[in-house]
Amino acid sequence: MAVYVSNRYIYVQVIDDDAQKTLCSASSLGDKCTVETAKALGAKAAEAAKAQGVSKVVFDRGGFAFGSRLRALADSAREAGLQF
Repeated sequence: MAVYVSNRYIYVQVIDDDAQKTLCSASSLGDKCTVETAKALGAKAAEAAKAQGVSKVVFDRGGFAFGSRLRALADSAREAGLQF
């Protein structure tokens, strides 16, 4: 589960490293990048991953600080059933 944070949006991709393929993705496009948006995005990404049959992921924050938005995204994904 790779995360990219820009000044405006957050992007999440669930990637299969062995097959070098993106299984699913989610982003906060159209919404301001707030803690509430990050929570919703974490749940959305977890549901998309579970639909692809993925239940365990490695959380790759891409060097971004594990601040309030990334923490909210990770906690929401865990609550939705992803393990990392």
